[in-house]
Amino acid sequence: MPKPYVLIVEDVPSLAATYAGYLAREPVIVDVAHDGKSALSLLERKPVAILIVDVRLPDMSGLEILQQLKEMGSTAEVIVITAEGSVQLAVEAMRLGAYDFVIKPFTRDRLCITVRNALDKHSLTDRLAEATEEIATKRIGRFIGESPVMQGVYRVLKSAAASDATVFVTGESGTGKELAAEALHMLSKRRKGPFVVVNCAAIPKDLLESEIFGHVKGAFTGATADREGAALQANGGTLFLDEIGEMNFDLQAKMLRFLQNKAVQRVGDSKLKTADVRIVCATNRDPQAEVAAGRFREDLFYRLHVVPLEMPALRERDQDILLIAQSFLEEFCKRDEKRFKRFSPETEAVFRACSWPGNVRQLQNVVRSIVVLNDGDEVTLEMLPRELSAARSEVRYADPRQAAVPDLMPSAPRAVPVISTIAPLEDVIKETIERAIELSDGSIPRAAAALKVSPSTLYRRIQGWQES
Repeated sequence: MPKPYVLIVEDVPSLAATYAGYLAREPVIVDVAHDGKSALSLLERKPVAILIVDVRLPDMSGLEILQQLKEMGSTAEVIVITAEGSVQLAVEAMRLGAYDFVIKPFTRDRLCITVRNALDKHSLTDRLAEATEEIATKRIGRFIGESPVMQGVYRVLKSAAASDATVFVTGESGTGKELAAEALHMLSKRRKGPFVVVNCAAIPKDLLESEIFGHVKGAFTGATADREGAALQANGGTLFLDEIGEMNFDLQAKMLRFLQNKAVQRVGDSKLKTADVRIVCATNRDPQAEVAAGRFREDLFYRLHVVPLEMPALRERDQDILLIAQSFLEEFCKRDEKRFKRFSPETEAVFRACSWPGNVRQLQNVVRSIVVLNDGDEVTLEMLPRELSAARSEVRYADPRQAAVPDLMPSAPRAVPVISTIAPLEDVIKETIERAIELSDGSIPRAAAALKVSPSTLYRRIQGWQES
């Protein structure tokens, strides 16, 4: 770990040398400046941890340096040196953010102890800033979530945002693919440019080329005026192509040429225009399966599939479900002037037990329906829509100790079998889970409760077995 920098600002060279000598045995690197201007120049160039500054300097006061430090955003801890008659100035420096002051003349021990304490505070401040930054990354853009899988999504978004590489987002419907593209745009250097969205599934296939690349007047029936397409509208920003698998082969070929040279040819136009855009695309299908089936060009897939990002299903984010639901509740209550503050524990249990096939979009619609049709301080079971009845029937509410958890143990004792072979651990886990689900009448949440694991753990394992 590199040693921290300590900068001494003292206009008397002999005193500056003395103070530097005091710190010679400390685990720090010491620099010296003899006026405020030189000190500020060093502060701009070096990561100074501790600034030891005389309150009176030939070109400016220590108070002025403190003020400049604030404007620079420096995190250096400041120790002010003052004479007996200038203690009031030192107190004023403390009000401006100085860590401590020492009064001339002072001993080696006095300075070293003050510097050590200041270093401890500086280190603590740095750790707090790192922790705060880590917490902040748990909410990027309009995403809400602290689950491990979302931490992986955040890391990809932050890493990919620094470049103009094409990002290919996959995931089930309702998982937030457009939010991912929007967050990527806002984190990138293109954030001040336009963010243009084209839903390829929502536009008739014969009009999709015009929507993306534009057209000139008279290019086809209904083209009554020149029109810039989404590619030119997104110039200097980001173009998000949702459900890109809906493009026909001819348009896929034109998209490939556009990606290669960033040249746009509008429908009916012989001239080329250049568009500086970053492409983000998405699909809820398996793109490689689409390529294998001949529905998507392989060369276009590899041109687009530079940075892959898979959005997790809501059932894989069990610890995020209630966070997201609470956020929707607050948003809709504010919009509709309703009184809801929370979900009842029984309602929370149902939310956790639900598999949410429609993902975040389904959760949003459920909370919206509850707020529109009801009011009160707490969302109760009676307010839940019928679509959650299956999850509701799988949860026992009155007493957690009497939860409807199947007994996985046989009713009668049996002899311990002699182990003649050792099965792979994964096979044993699979057999145990399948047996638990069978004894739970097919209910995965009840089986999970019996096995003392999260339902999402079972959903993930079952999905993995189905795919293998």
